[in-house]
Parts: sequence; structure tokens; C-alpha cells
Amino acid sequence: MSLWWAEHAWLGGAHTTADVLFEVKEDRFDAITPGVTSPPAGAVRLEGLTLPGLANVHSHAFQRALRGRTHEGPGSFWTWRDLMYAVADRLDPDNYLRLAAAVFAEMALAGFTAVGEFHYVHHGPRGVPYDDPNAMGTALVEAARLAGIRLTLIDACYLDGGFGVPLEGPQLRFGDSSAPGWIERVEQLPPPDSHFRLAAAVHSVRAVPPMAILEVAEWAAERRCPLHAHVSEQRLEQTETRKHRGTTPLGVLAAAGALVPDFTAVHGTHLSKKDIEGLAESASGCCICPTTERDLGDGIGPAAALHQAGVQLSIGSDSQAVIDGLAEIRALEMDSRLASEQRGVLGSHTLLETATANGMGALGWEAGALAIGKLADFVNVRLDRAGTAGCDPSLASSAVFAASGSDVEMVVVGGRPVVREGRHLGVLDVAGELSAAIAAVIE
Repeated sequence: MSLWWAEHAWLGGAHTTADVLFEVKEDRFDAITPGVTSPPAGAVRLEGLTLPGLANVHSHAFQRALRGRTHEGPGSFWTWRDLMYAVADRLDPDNYLRLAAAVFAEMALAGFTAVGEFHYVHHGPRGVPYDDPNAMGTALVEAARLAGIRLTLIDACYLDGGFGVPLEGPQLRFGDSSAPGWIERVEQLPPPDSHFRLAAAVHSVRAVPPMAILEVAEWAAERRCPLHAHVSEQRLEQTETRKHRGTTPLGVLAAAGALVPDFTAVHGTHLSKKDIEGLAESASGCCICPTTERDLGDGIGPAAALHQAGVQLSIGSDSQAVIDGLAEIRALEMDSRLASEQRGVLGSHTLLETATANGMGALGWEAGALAIGKLADFVNVRLDRAGTAGCDPSLASSAVFAASGSDVEMVVVGGRPVVREGRHLGVLDVAGELSAAIAAVIE
């Protein structure tokens, strides 16, 4: 058993709780006692504010190599995608392991204790499978283990290059020829363990035909694993889907039986009112990625309308233009204020739930709350840095509106420290590893 004493801890609501003692047995919270005015002998002292571990629900780790290289000049998601494909085509299991481990370590430094890696670079050049057909996926599993964070490998079915368009060029690496082919490969992945979970994904309705969506959704339902899909990120996607399928992307997914409580729509930037109602009625969730959507010029997602309808929100770093969970939830609120011309759209407690409990649920982990029985994954944020000095530690808003990933002091996963004093304990030189790994996949 280990003891952790938090000067202030967020246990839910708009306010924090002072002087909280956490007892961790094995990898879960065994007892939580507020009002312990000083740390007992042997307890680790956590100054500042302690939060549940943050969940990064939507990530493409390899896209971290594009940061700083693709942001200037005119263009759109579709022109950016060509640059992204060029990096994807240079990946192999070895360089992807090194790159992903460094990226996941950067996530840990920012307070993420779990990541959902939306994985679709499955095969070798020209689509030729590796001897181990899941070599790229198992590289990601090992990368997360090295970085010390939990991984939900969201393995994506990707069959077409567009509506009625075959895969070509780098896209050939993404495809499994059919939904049964995807299922055959996925069922060869390692079994889940304390740091690894499997989820299914339909890449998008333009990349997976309706009957294949049905097969993937049925497979996920039988195994009770989460199901994710890119949905309505771009206006062109809306237009093309209506042209070829006669409805919205979410309408296609609904008709195929994909809208279930374990379903997460990623982005949802251009959801219709009916789409939002469909997510709410099916108890599905929506993962919004504000910093990526800003960078790509996607638009502002309907976070307020989704929340008002009862749809659980979560956040993701997606393209890795920014890796900072607190920045993502702050962007969710600030973008909503711009869209509505109102302040206080979501509220601090809702935003923290978005980054913690909601996200962990979308990834299939019993974490995201400082509560007895939950996995002991938590993050300590300093409130005495230049950007946070003077903030009221009794208010959850101090973390949401003042702190950032750079204020993370300690990260604990399953009761074991992964980051201490702002330094990663497993990947000792995160910046150096990132530089070397990115150089290996950038011409």
C-alpha cells in the first residue's frame, strides 16, 4: 500500500477539497480521507492541485512529426492530408516504436495517463503485410508501455480511398481488403492487460462501405469494446456523404447499427441537429479535438449543443499540433464562447469531467475519478508557477483557465510515478528522443 497526501484535490464539482489523504492498494484507490491536515509518515506530499489522470481519446502519434512544418500558407484539411500521408509512408515498426514512445512520453509530461491511438497504418509499403500482420500495432502497445501510460489501441478498418474509390499510394498500407480481413488481423493482436485495451474503429464513412460498417459494429458489440469513427470533420465530407449515401455521415453509421453507448464520434464539427439528437438518444459520445480542428481550419464544433443534449464530451490531441489536455478543454470553452458570443458555456467541472471520467469511459478504463475502487491514475499540477501564481486553489477553474501541461509536476499511473518534478522517469530525454525519432521519418 502507498500513501499520497494532496494539498488540494478535485473530487468533483466546481470546488476542490483541501488536505486529502489517498491510500492506494495495488493499482486502485482503497481509501480517500479529506481533512487530514498534515501528511502522515511515509506519505508522498502533493502540493498544488491533484486531478484524476487525463484521457487523450483521439491520437495519431506519427503526426507529431508534422508539428511546425505544415501550419503556414493557404490550404485545407485535404492539402494537409497529402503531407501527412508522406510521413505515414516512411513508417516501419522500428521507427514507429521509437517515435510513438517519445510522443506518448510527451503526453505523460502533459498529464495524460491514457491514450486512445486511432491506428490505421497497418501494413508495409504498397500494402504488403509484415510477417506479423500486427507489427505496427504491437509497436504502439510497446511504446505506451515504455512511456508508462495506458493505451487503448483503436484499430481502424480502412477499405476505400473515398466513395467508390480504391486505395492508392500510401493508403495501400491502411487496408485489409474487407471487414472479415480486418477482423482476422485484429483477432491476432495481444490480449488486453493492465496497460492495454483494444477498441474498434470505422475510419470514416467514406473509407468503409455500409455493410462493412455493420460487420465492424457487430464485432465490437460482441466483444463489448469501444467503437470510434471520424465523423463530420469537414464540410466536404458532409456534402459528399449526402451525394453518395443520401444522408449525413452519422446517419450512415446509425443505419448500420453503430450508434451504441460504447460509440464515440470523433470531431463532429458539422453535425446536424438531428445528428446531435441521434448521439443523445443512443447514449453515444463525441470526442472534440479543438487544437487540431483550429489548425486545419475545420470549424468550431457544437460542444454546447452536444452538452445540452446530454452527449458526453471528451477531448483528443489528434494531429499533435499541441499536446496539452488542459489547453484542449480550455479551447473547448473558449471556442464555444466565440461561437455563442456568451461566457461560461460549459463550466469548469464539466470541462474537467470531459478530460477525465468521460474520456476514460470512451477508452474503456475504470479511471478518471479520484474515487475508491477506481484505478489510481492521477496528476499533480503546481499552482505556484508564473502562470498560476495567485490562483485560488479551492476553485477547479484554477486548473482549467490558468494551468497548462507545463505546470504538471507529477503523474502517477496505477499508483506508480511516471513523471516526477516535471521529468519523465522512463524516457529520460523526451526532447532528444522526439528530435531523433522525427528526423528518421522526415526527409
